[in-house]
Amino acid sequence: MKHTAAAMAAACAMLLLVAPCRAQAPKYPGKPVRLVVHIGPGSSMDIVARVLGQKLTERWGEQVIIDNRAGAGGNIGIDLVAKAVPDGYTILFGSSSVAVSASYYRKLPYDALRDLVAISQVSSRLNVLSVGPSLPVNSVKELIAYAKARPGQVTFGSGGGAGSSDHMAGELFKLLAGVDVVHVPYKSGPAAVTDLINGQLTMYVGGMPIQLPMIKAGKIKPLATSGARRAAALPDLPTIAEAGLPGYEVNVWYGLFAPRGTPRAIVTKVAEGVAAVMQAPENRERWTTLGVDPEGTTPEQFAAYFRADIEKWRKVVRAANLVSD
Repeated sequence: MKHTAAAMAAACAMLLLVAPCRAQAPKYPGKPVRLVVHIGPGSSMDIVARVLGQKLTERWGEQVIIDNRAGAGGNIGIDLVAKAVPDGYTILFGSSSVAVSASYYRKLPYDALRDLVAISQVSSRLNVLSVGPSLPVNSVKELIAYAKARPGQVTFGSGGGAGSSDHMAGELFKLLAGVDVVHVPYKSGPAAVTDLINGQLTMYVGGMPIQLPMIKAGKIKPLATSGARRAAALPDLPTIAEAGLPGYEVNVWYGLFAPRGTPRAIVTKVAEGVAAVMQAPENRERWTTLGVDPEGTTPEQFAAYFRADIEKWRKVVRAANLVSD
């Protein structure tokens, strides 16, 4: 009996030692989280990131701070996160540009597949092919004819600069239409749209969130959307493929990444938060207003999608001979 009592006392003592350790396991997030956006403020991507950040702040009770790090086709922001401490407090809000950069640039200071951990695909969205209000074209076919009659004189802008998803959307149009149009890189979508309105830029195949207000105000002229199906926010507008360029399809995604080595439990916690925010019925109208389709996928689903997207854009980059230093 004495031995039994002693053993029980020892076991209780061990439980007392272990219990405090478990109780002291750090809560995540226990402080503000930095969400690095690799494009300038006011862009379609930035708008969605800020709404997501606000919703996660409300859910977690800790502030999600948006940190815009534009430049070098988004690679400044991407590299910052790839080299950050893997503790879950520096997360990348990335776009399709992350997949494009993997093949567009010969040399990068990071390896996206090695140095970044896919957390969740936040959303997908379509681009809108738009022209300035004074341009004498009213359809995709008329735009192609206009460009063919003026080789090297027609310009298209990209909101994220060279190697961005907007850039690739324009290059794919150029490739399939067989037109000689000149790329003009911008640090943000609003800067490109401003020049489109002023007539300094001919066309823009960019994000729907920043274009919708300008379209509704009649400041720019939309010709078509970029997806395989029409956009819910612009149901009367044909797709580019429908409007005269068969085979054209571009769907831009936004997603979260963490630095390599980030604890699996944190990756899962963030992914669950994104899914809850993006799939909540009360938020659906907000996403529709922004022109995005909410996703909120698992880390495994997003990792597979990301790898496939890298290969998709690798083929476009090679076909258009777009590799850059």
